[in-house]
Amino acid sequence: MTFRAALIQQTLNKGRVQEHQAELIDLEEDFLADSGGDAPVDIDVHYSGINYKDGLALAGKPGVARTSPLIPGIDLVGKVTASGDPQFDIGDEVVLTGGGIGESAHGGLAQRARVSGQHLVRLPAGLTPRRAAAIGTAGFTAMLSVLALERGGVRPEAGAVVVTGSAGGVGSVAIALLAKLGYQVSAVTGRADTEGDYLRRLGASALLDRAEFAEPGAPLQKRRWAGGVDSAGSATLANILSQTDDGGTVTSCGLAQGHDLPTTVMPFILRGVTLAGINSVTAPQSLREEAWARLAADLPLELLDEMTQEIALDGVFEQAEQILAGKVRGRTVVNLAS
Repeated sequence: MTFRAALIQQTLNKGRVQEHQAELIDLEEDFLADSGGDAPVDIDVHYSGINYKDGLALAGKPGVARTSPLIPGIDLVGKVTASGDPQFDIGDEVVLTGGGIGESAHGGLAQRARVSGQHLVRLPAGLTPRRAAAIGTAGFTAMLSVLALERGGVRPEAGAVVVTGSAGGVGSVAIALLAKLGYQVSAVTGRADTEGDYLRRLGASALLDRAEFAEPGAPLQKRRWAGGVDSAGSATLANILSQTDDGGTVTSCGLAQGHDLPTTVMPFILRGVTLAGINSVTAPQSLREEAWARLAADLPLELLDEMTQEIALDGVFEQAEQILAGKVRGRTVVNLAS
């Protein structure tokens, strides 16, 4: 039996992509034979998604695909058809984000998948497969950030929370979650003219121009934030840290502006600010289950639907280009049955 998949093949030379080919192709089931380790779980994939990482992989950019050939897609939602892992049974509806799929192992942009159960989670009650795919890695990362703010003692009454990359997948879900939980959210965006209504609808109470944060500033600035969720890195993150109130927490989960951090220790030792790193790829099972349960309970699903667009598998290459160009808001799900 064959299944439809997106497939990328490339050769690397000193970390640089020398040759890259991406196509839709029909593959035999035994193509997945080496996936899933010693206790593989076979899945009929119903939905996947397109994240920034997927866009990079599909476009042949270095740093994501670590093996070739590779089925990309760092998210998948589907139903178990066979299981060598005692935690999962045939018929279980499951969701997988990260865990190496779409990078070092075959991912979700295919009608079939064989994965390790290590990072697999049963679909929480109250979430449909499509909505779970819409949440995906981006929404999961946003929830991990909210949990980190809560662990850091950042409560709604403490003051405003700032979110960068606000129209993207992580930012959109973070705003919706934080607003639902009672936080006052300031959204940083470079597209206030086109995305302002969208961000306010998600729950942002203030819009800020990202240019305000784009250049390095003083190591300590006026206190503005009880906490923050940042996906930009570089000067943007440095400025947010320097503006965070005493005892505040800022989460870091991306590097859209850059991987550098031009700051000093002063926000940490003079204001007790905490910088919490968020790694959704290797998050342990217990944390995954907690985050997905909270997403099912706390994320306004009507807003999730509004921020989600659906495409078929044959649309992933064009959508990848749009994401890399910064022209996609919210979340994109890929319907593997269409």
